[in-house]
Amino acid sequence: ADGQAWVAAVRARVTEVENRLFSSGLRAFGEAPDADGTAAFLEAYFDGVEDAPSSEALAAVVRGGGESEEEGVLDALRGLFFEQPEDDSTLGEAQKLKLALSQSTEELSSLVTGLDGGYVAPKPGGDVLRDGLGVLPTGRNTYALDPYRMPSKSAFRRGALAAERVLDQHRAANGGAYPETVAVTMWGLDAIKTKGESVAMALALVGAKVVAEGTGRVARFELIPLEELGRPRVDVLASLSGIFRDTFENVVLLLDDLFERCAAAADEPVEMNYVRKHALDLEAQGAERPAARLFSNPAGDYGSMVNERVGSGEWDESSALGDTWASRNAFSYGRSDKGSNRADVLQSLLATTERVVQEIDSVEYGLTDIQEYYANTGALKVAAENASGNKCSVSIVEAFRDDADGPQPKDLDDVLRLEYRSKLLNPRWAEAMLEQGSGGAYEVSSRFTAMVGWGAVNGVDDFVWDGASEKYALDDAVSEQLRRSNPEAYRNVLARLLEAAGRGMWNADEDVLRRLREKYADADDSVEGVA
Repeated sequence: ADGQAWVAAVRARVTEVENRLFSSGLRAFGEAPDADGTAAFLEAYFDGVEDAPSSEALAAVVRGGGESEEEGVLDALRGLFFEQPEDDSTLGEAQKLKLALSQSTEELSSLVTGLDGGYVAPKPGGDVLRDGLGVLPTGRNTYALDPYRMPSKSAFRRGALAAERVLDQHRAANGGAYPETVAVTMWGLDAIKTKGESVAMALALVGAKVVAEGTGRVARFELIPLEELGRPRVDVLASLSGIFRDTFENVVLLLDDLFERCAAAADEPVEMNYVRKHALDLEAQGAERPAARLFSNPAGDYGSMVNERVGSGEWDESSALGDTWASRNAFSYGRSDKGSNRADVLQSLLATTERVVQEIDSVEYGLTDIQEYYANTGALKVAAENASGNKCSVSIVEAFRDDADGPQPKDLDDVLRLEYRSKLLNPRWAEAMLEQGSGGAYEVSSRFTAMVGWGAVNGVDDFVWDGASEKYALDDAVSEQLRRSNPEAYRNVLARLLEAAGRGMWNADEDVLRRLREKYADADDSVEGVA
């Protein structure tokens, strides 16, 4: 029985890696996808959708649905003179998606029109896989959302469900205990694409709901009675990106008002209201604003600076990166705070933070693709560990997935392994990047820098380092292609591998290190013009 369970688990894992979506390379502006690209998009879009068209039906849509050119002209003429019934089926949606994708060529004409001062039709921005026809076709004058209606009803539903799943995940790993504080990252573009799911997660953790006016405008976040909530109110450390802080000031003010009222709920016992418990502790320590929970960079400034330190190599211990994050995010925002330095409150909250929640809004850029994730989420985790002396867990919520039973939070390590297997170590991904020349080589190189970042704040498995070095550095054909495409990027790949081994992130074989040093010396001479 144990053997069968093991085989089933391995099969499920292999299937998950096999079906994992990844970007197939850089895209040329104004270029519509070919038949293969359209087919791949439609398969991914309808994956897991109820009543989804069959693969054969989608292939027929890509081929043109069997409709002749003459029949297409007749259909167009009928549409001019007779009202046509709307096709609301998933097959009809697939046909509309194909048409919308083919209109990507309008990006160039729209750009020229805009530069000439002409009118460019508007369209909401978002994620093409998640929102489909809501954001396609591209080449439009994109806009975001009404910030006074955030979170939307659907975002609140999904965010609240994700928060409950995060709590279930934490309790399963901690003997049924609730976390006292959970740090929730709130990023501007993520909030725009998901219409505020990260905000909804914070509300659900505290135990609050949205109160909207008749017009749909959000007027207030109201605390749910403890009797109805049925569990303790979990304290939330909200880590705001600079874009979120500046774009959604109204949401910041509503959240601040919620935390103030929650901290002042004198009729609730502290064992059932961790916001009040921690606020009372801070008040006893003499903190000026014990209910401050919304932290970001200094007013008008952006970024944790952790990626800059990793990029330059100017750091010694991982704890220093956590300290950098804390010093850059010690600034409180709310009704009476416009960037006040409240490092004492932040450190106290970090000391009680047991879990960090990060939402990923797009399949195109995941944890391993850009520097911001390790520089913020990862460094926040380290900052919490510095303050508490205990391990801090991280839950990843992939908002671009629409699982039938709602969002399924995953552990950070699981997502990192999944992403590395499906992207950096995936021959198809590597081939797609290498075909892009200098730009593709840069993309490969940036992921090696990010891998060092993750190695610093969390750790990266040896099999990832081994596979990456074998694929991109020790394979002579691939390394030569990288060198010819972008010598600087190739040198960075080698430098990051050597740095990882030198910092103890990677237990590399000595013969591998010798070969890497030789290749780095040659690459460095080539870049510097010595050879």
